[in-house]
Amino acid sequence: MMSVGRLLYVLPLAAFLILAVYFWIGLGKDPHQIPSVLIDQSVPPFDLPPIKGHERGFNSEDLLGQVSLVNIFGSWCVACRVEHPFLMRIKQEGLVPIYGIDWREKDRDAGPAWLARHGDPYTLVGDDPESKAAIAFGVTGAPETFIVDEAGVIRYKQTGPITPDIWEETLWPIVQDLRAD
Repeated sequence: MMSVGRLLYVLPLAAFLILAVYFWIGLGKDPHQIPSVLIDQSVPPFDLPPIKGHERGFNSEDLLGQVSLVNIFGSWCVACRVEHPFLMRIKQEGLVPIYGIDWREKDRDAGPAWLARHGDPYTLVGDDPESKAAIAFGVTGAPETFIVDEAGVIRYKQTGPITPDIWEETLWPIVQDLRAD
């Protein structure tokens, strides 16, 4: 048996080693990857009204029949400004339809004014001032983009802005694979 004095030395060392292993494992993870429980699940049902100046809103049924992106954005979002020119490029090149959710705008004119000023890359845009759709998608911040397959199943979640590197290395290959299936 171990003496009490010796046990007092071994317990802190054991606790330190357990914490060291825990932190070592954590350091190997990408802090930008926030897992989503919705991966491989159907898009949650939602029905958003249009943003001001648009005739039609956006709902979960609009995503059926084609591989598409769902982008959560806001005019208040600095990272969305960084991402926006690349979304415009995706639209101009006709790579994949992008649907937008204008999230948490305090001023209902801000989102439409922002799109009028910077361009509108979205096939349809829904207004989500009370975060109903964002909560259903499990959104933690903007921008977030989901790849949805033709059956309306979420296949990937991108947290943060889409950059050319992220598009070429991760998102575009997923879109192409889903189209090939």
